[in-house]
Amino acid sequence: MSSLNAQELFEILVRDHAEMLTLYLRSLIRDPGTVDDLFQETMLVAWRRLDDFDRNRSFGPWLRGIAGKLVLAHRRKYATSKAITCEEEVLQHLEGRMQQVQKQAGDTLPEKLAGLEYCLQALPEKYGKVVKLRYREELSIGSLAERLELTVETAKKRLQRGRARLLDCLKRRMATSVS
Repeated sequence: MSSLNAQELFEILVRDHAEMLTLYLRSLIRDPGTVDDLFQETMLVAWRRLDDFDRNRSFGPWLRGIAGKLVLAHRRKYATSKAITCEEEVLQHLEGRMQQVQKQAGDTLPEKLAGLEYCLQALPEKYGKVVKLRYREELSIGSLAERLELTVETAKKRLQRGRARLLDCLKRRMATSVS
């Protein structure tokens, strides 16, 4: 069996991690154009620095490390922009969460997202609506409370309970897929 050349290796690794990188960037940046720009810049830097990548380590954290540095540099450059919502501590926390996701059952990100979608659909309607409005439509608590004709406190409590139920469902799914 022949060994992979650098370009082939890079293409495989990018294909395996592109969706996760996009989710990572979208969780830090509101503007889709900026997400696309930083995704492309991350890939260019990763390609140029591919020789620095330790093949005994995971590619995802290395790639997100590059992206995180680019996000922080972009944030410094555009300090008045509200499109980027992170500090270095947020990046570190998010990286920890991304590593936890990678360790969870399900070989691919689409399988993990399918599990999330299943659990989201299984939520009682009053919790599911709040979660979907908050995370899919990116509405503020105030806006979703207004849309659902709830008080802000009721909307916050439903969101909290919806997320807790979602987490419980995901934990149960992971437990059954591991055993």
